[in-house]
Amino acid sequence: MPRPISARIHLDAIRNNLRLVKRTASSSRVWAVIKANAYGHGIERIFPALAEANGIALLDLDEAVRVRELGWTKPVLLLEGIFEPADVETADRHRLTVTVHCDDQLALLKAARPRERIDIQLKMNSGMNRLGFRPGEFARAWARASDVEAIGAIGLMSHFANADDGEIDWQIDEFDAATRDLPGERSLSNSAAVLWHARAHRDWVRPGTILYGASPTGCARHIKGFPLAAAMTLSSRIIGVQSLAAGETVGYGRTFTADRAMKIGVVACGYADGYPRHAPTGTPVMVDGVRTRVVGRVSMDMLTVDLTPCPDAGTGAQVELWGERIRVDEVAESSGTIGYELMCALARRVPVSVDAGVTSAHPV
Repeated sequence: MPRPISARIHLDAIRNNLRLVKRTASSSRVWAVIKANAYGHGIERIFPALAEANGIALLDLDEAVRVRELGWTKPVLLLEGIFEPADVETADRHRLTVTVHCDDQLALLKAARPRERIDIQLKMNSGMNRLGFRPGEFARAWARASDVEAIGAIGLMSHFANADDGEIDWQIDEFDAATRDLPGERSLSNSAAVLWHARAHRDWVRPGTILYGASPTGCARHIKGFPLAAAMTLSSRIIGVQSLAAGETVGYGRTFTADRAMKIGVVACGYADGYPRHAPTGTPVMVDGVRTRVVGRVSMDMLTVDLTPCPDAGTGAQVELWGERIRVDEVAESSGTIGYELMCALARRVPVSVDAGVTSAHPV
């Protein structure tokens, strides 16, 4: 018998979340962001839930080809663009839209002779200071791009530095001033801007983490007003029970000491499965439908939980690590990270199944 840990992907949760995006940014079309193998959910697994998106956005050429092979006929956007001549050939063959954020990428397209012109998204560095042409250079970059024979439609895009926890008007103002006299469809909004900054919605929005039910801030309480459904449930079972006397410890490093007699449950899940090793005592977990806490240090294959709130739980009891009742953001926040990281870190050894019908995940 295999270990009892498993993950379940809820397609109706993704459909729900995509429809929420479309309602919230009702005047915009939607690039569904599925980078990093759909944030750990699996591109092939979630593909049936993406039908209402207007386009798909991702990073890797291989992932873009997989999307086309699955039958996607609408636009596909490479968010980091191209890096060598062979990439241009692939973009041409599979009708990909490519981000252009530097002169080197323009040079690759200028030297190319594609069968059809390649649409691009010209990227502005409006304050994130990662990729893109600075506002003062942007109009000239647009002019150079418009002279390239291989380039078709030119869209205009940028990316926000702090849409999740701050004010973004300064970046929008930079973008608007630099693009005022330029044609082309605009794309600014990431997940946080979709939810909280209507001014940024423009022609296209680019939701990522909210499609999977996670908070852009990494904090579950920040999405309480939005009916986002959890797209991934990670679950396991209790595989052993220990009784501790007051003063006894549990796990590596002896980081937890019982202050009274108590029972603990040993769960078949550890950091080799993708659960965060740095999850401290107190991280929430659900045992037999009862909320309790992790105690002690998470090890490679196991973690331990306090059975005080559920004294009847024993070997075989159901455990939800994150999902419908324990939000992935709760685990992440307790562990000093964000839900994105936990979803992407799901290990290959964890069996994954797909719930293609109505999800059991309740919106928050």
